Amino acid sequence: MTETSKVWLITGAGRGLGVEIAKAALDAGHQVVATARRADAITSALGEHEALLPVALDVTDPSAAQEAVQAAVERYGRLDVLVNNAASFNAGFFEEMTPEDFRGQIETSFFGPVNVTRAALPQMRRQRSGLVITISSTAGISAEGDFVSAYGELLMAADTHGTR
Repeated sequence: MTETSKVWLITGAGRGLGVEIAKAALDAGHQVVATARRADAITSALGEHEALLPVALDVTDPSAAQEAVQAAVERYGRLDVLVNNAASFNAGFFEEMTPEDFRGQIETSFFGPVNVTRAALPQMRRQRSGLVITISSTAGISAEGDFVSAYGELLMAADTHGTR
């Protein structure tokens, strides 16, 4: 670990944008704790790397979030950057989506970042430094597209920046 390298914890790093963020951090010389519901998805997407620690994490589980942060600190001694990227997307007609579909989206896309951020902040406070990045969606501003009204409603309800 160099003096300028950082320790990143990235949720949802088993596919999509999370994989790309993890690759960019690794390419820049940082240490990455990449998380996904299945650790093997991370290894499949990113391969083996000495600066990579794959960790299974269901962001809806606060104790699992604590364990992921603990794994980062045990391996690298600190946590500098948290990227809340994991999310859930269920498409369908609003009236046909079950209450469980809505709850699943809220648990993952809203409470997931809450759980992981709450787990990371005590470590960042001890260090007196840290950065939290939470990835969201423009659907919170404008839910355009077929079958995405429920997803847009979820994001609009969680919008705390007054952008609507």
